[in-house]
Amino acid sequence: MTRHESRCGGPSSAWCPLHSPMNLVRVPTGVGIQTSDGMVPIPWIMGIGMNYAAHAKEQGKGVPERPVVFAKNPAAACLDGDDIVIPKVCQDRPQVDFEAELGVVIGRRPDGRLVKEVSRDVALACVWGYVAANDVSARWWQKEGSGGQFCRGKGFDTFCPIGPRVVPGAIVGNPNALRLTTRVNGQVMQDASTSDMIFDVATLVSELSRGSTLLPGTLMLTGTPSGVGMSRTPPVFLKDGDVVEVEVERVGRIVNRVRAG
Repeated sequence: MTRHESRCGGPSSAWCPLHSPMNLVRVPTGVGIQTSDGMVPIPWIMGIGMNYAAHAKEQGKGVPERPVVFAKNPAAACLDGDDIVIPKVCQDRPQVDFEAELGVVIGRRPDGRLVKEVSRDVALACVWGYVAANDVSARWWQKEGSGGQFCRGKGFDTFCPIGPRVVPGAIVGNPNALRLTTRVNGQVMQDASTSDMIFDVATLVSELSRGSTLLPGTLMLTGTPSGVGMSRTPPVFLKDGDVVEVEVERVGRIVNRVRAG
């Protein structure tokens, strides 16, 4: 094992002992994770749809038998305090929505190898840390404008605020025992526990590693609870000037203002 292959979940000593949060920084391709050895860009964002039963129900869907997986453009990632910019292509109708999520940042296997074909029993040992995330979604593009594929409606620039830092599992503890809250202009819109996930974090990491290598820095969004704007009566979509807060217990809070671009 080389100096760049530690047994602490990451490729170098900068990822050990994973007892202190790490900063997130802007990079040309989106967001990177700052370590003492340098910066690791987030290479890929994977999302999980309808991972809370109440959220599936509010969309008129049944509980999925397998994880609903989609990709999100890494360039959509932005930081706590950045503006969520509604692009002109999304301004023809109200459609931009919030989704509070627990974000999971992938590291390495305990033996230093890349994460692939890991069992559920060791999956959490492959997690570098956790972030609060907002899976911002343009609903028309998600549901009607892209042939039923999620990636366009969820992949616009600034549509993935994350932060405030990457908090290691040693601080977070059980990732499926965390309170998850969204506020829009101070009003609580989502308030749930990650214990309500249909597929817990360990199951998701294990499942997504089957047949696929999850590179260090990969961000996995684990799904949102009920209360999203599109399912309200009347619907509540984000607009210029709104302030969105997503808070995850023991992970932190991100705050982003909405701006029409």
